[in-house]
Amino acid sequence: MPKLDNQTIQLALFALIALAIAMQAIVMLATFFAMRKAAKDIRDQIEDLRFSIAPVIENARDLFTRLAPKVEQTTEDLAALTRALRVQAADVQSAATEIVARARRQASRLDTMLSNLLDAIDRANAFMTDAIAKPMRQFSAVLASAKAVVESLRNSEPASRSKSNHAPGENDMFV
Repeated sequence: MPKLDNQTIQLALFALIALAIAMQAIVMLATFFAMRKAAKDIRDQIEDLRFSIAPVIENARDLFTRLAPKVEQTTEDLAALTRALRVQAADVQSAATEIVARARRQASRLDTMLSNLLDAIDRANAFMTDAIAKPMRQFSAVLASAKAVVESLRNSEPASRSKSNHAPGENDMFV
């Protein structure tokens, strides 16, 4: 067996370290190439994306440039329309308030007129009742008395009253 001295051990360790550094360099080099290839692929994909998105962005920019004044004009028109509608709504509300006030006055006037008319009809009815009913009652009374006279003359003998209908001690007085 060979003799292991300090120098041999150091030489073996240096060889192992050199081998580890070489392995690490190879792995780092492989990683570098893989990263470089991935970066190139990503760069190509970004270029493709840029070429496909650039026209869309340009079209959107052109569209926004063309539409911005129209949107501003539409906004101004809507604001003017809103102001005009507010003014018209205030006018309509004022007119409606005036119409309601007039309708209330007319309703009150009509109520007064109808009340006066019904009162006049009631007074006329009372007058007609007094004017017609009173003579009619008097005429009816005259007719009743004439009928009673004729009836009494027809029956010359008055009907006798039976004593059974009277209580004892009761006189023939009419109250």
